Amino acid sequence: MGAALDPRLVNAWQRGFPLVPRPFAEIAARCGSTEAQVLEEFRLFKSSGLIDRVGPVFRPRTVGASTLAAMAVPAERVDAVAETVGRHAGVNHSYEREHSYNLWFVVTGPDEAEVEETLASIERETGLPALRLPLEEEFHIDLGFDLKDHAVPRGPQRAVVPMLTAEEKRLVARIAPGLPLVPRPYAELGLPEETVLATLRRWLELGIVRRIGAVLRHRRLGYEANAMVVWNVPDDVVAAAGRRLAADPAVTLCYRRARALPEWPYNLYCMVHGRERSRAVYEVKRINMTLDLDRYPRLVLFSSRCFTQRAANYG
Repeated sequence: MGAALDPRLVNAWQRGFPLVPRPFAEIAARCGSTEAQVLEEFRLFKSSGLIDRVGPVFRPRTVGASTLAAMAVPAERVDAVAETVGRHAGVNHSYEREHSYNLWFVVTGPDEAEVEETLASIERETGLPALRLPLEEEFHIDLGFDLKDHAVPRGPQRAVVPMLTAEEKRLVARIAPGLPLVPRPYAELGLPEETVLATLRRWLELGIVRRIGAVLRHRRLGYEANAMVVWNVPDDVVAAAGRRLAADPAVTLCYRRARALPEWPYNLYCMVHGRERSRAVYEVKRINMTLDLDRYPRLVLFSSRCFTQRAANYG
């Protein structure tokens, strides 16, 4: 294959990644290639930064804890504070957004105590307070991108959340950063290969894992006009509004979060990812009008820079 990257390969395997001992050989058989060629293609995509990892995407609040956080950082300190935030292993996403609350990041950990410890440490190191905006209800969280610009299929949104065994927790920590790109990746995770495969099948069935496959870096793929839209919706109607919003094809993420009063009264969030800002602006206006959301106070926060994007840390 040389250095040429064929996006059709990873595009087809953002979900449904084979749960068999030699998954890359299975992919090769389906696309008329060889195991070695498929592995090389995935390695090239990863080394180029176009994919973050290949592996499971866990549903929030099923295998650990997380929260969205925001800080109002003086403009001259944004780079330095973002670097400080990104040094924490629990931070898996951080962005600069166009608002006085300009640094947004997600903190993950094995439990809420560790998430809070990370946030408190960040506040001590930066001297800045952070808003805590934990997830309260998810309506659509499955950030897959079809490189042909077609709608990405949406899976079931509810999950059964059993207590994980100690062995399962160790597997979560080992697999969250992604599968090793080797012929038998499931055999490299410290447990018997068939145990890993059976556990992943069960997690998919229960909804603990939303999908298994390539996790793309959307900004590297040209989706640079990314708007986070937030509304202040009365609590008695926010769930219905969220379900309507989640069904819109332009919405890539949609969830309800806790308010952080008095600074931040917003509780309904969605993301609209686009290749051009004008298109994203159009979609946001259309959503507000057609879904009857323009009656509620709202903000549109475009991201300007991505500082950190990596797998969640549940270890």
